[in-house]
Amino acid sequence: MEMQELYARTQEKMKKTIGVLEREFASIRAGRATAAVLDKILVDYYGVPTPIQQMAAVSVAEARILNIQPWDVSTLHPIERAIQSSDLGINPSNDGRVIRLVFPPLTEEKRRELCKEIKHLAEQCKVAIRNERRDAVEKLKKSQKASEITEDDLKDGEKKVQEFTDKAAKDIDALAAEKEKEVMEI
Repeated sequence: MEMQELYARTQEKMKKTIGVLEREFASIRAGRATAAVLDKILVDYYGVPTPIQQMAAVSVAEARILNIQPWDVSTLHPIERAIQSSDLGINPSNDGRVIRLVFPPLTEEKRRELCKEIKHLAEQCKVAIRNERRDAVEKLKKSQKASEITEDDLKDGEKKVQEFTDKAAKDIDALAAEKEKEVMEI
C-alpha cells in the first residue's frame, strides 16, 4: 500500500469519526430548541420506522419552542407517541394540526449531567481515533516486514500518523469545550 494513500485514508476516517461526534453533540439539547434533537426519534409510519424530518416540517418558533407540522395530518398521533416514548423528556402539545415542544430551562443538575455525557462522548471518539492510529501503524509495520518500506519510512510514517491523531484529539477537545460552554450558559 502506498504510504500517501494510507495517510489519506487514516485522515479521512478520523474526520468521519469527528463528524459523528459533531452530530451526537447537535442532538444534545442545550436548553434551546433545535431540530437536531429529533434526529434519533423514529415514528412507526405504516410499519416502517421513519425519521420525523421525513414526515413533517420542523421549525423553531421561538428560542425554546419547536413546531412539528406533519404533511399528513393522520401521522400527528404516531409522531406524538414516538416523542413521548423517546428519552427526550419533553411532553408534546398537540392542537390538531401542529405539535409543539416547549423546552424547559435546564436545571444546574441537568447541565452537569449533560457535561458528563459530553465528556463521555468525546472520550469515546478519542478511543476510536486511537484505534485508527493503531490500524495505520499496524499496516505500516506489515509493509516494513514485507520489505515494501524501510525502517526509516516506518518511523516517519508512525510520526506522521501520530501527528494526525494529536490534531484530531485537539479538535475533539475543542468541540467538547464549545458544547460544554453552550450547555452551561443560562
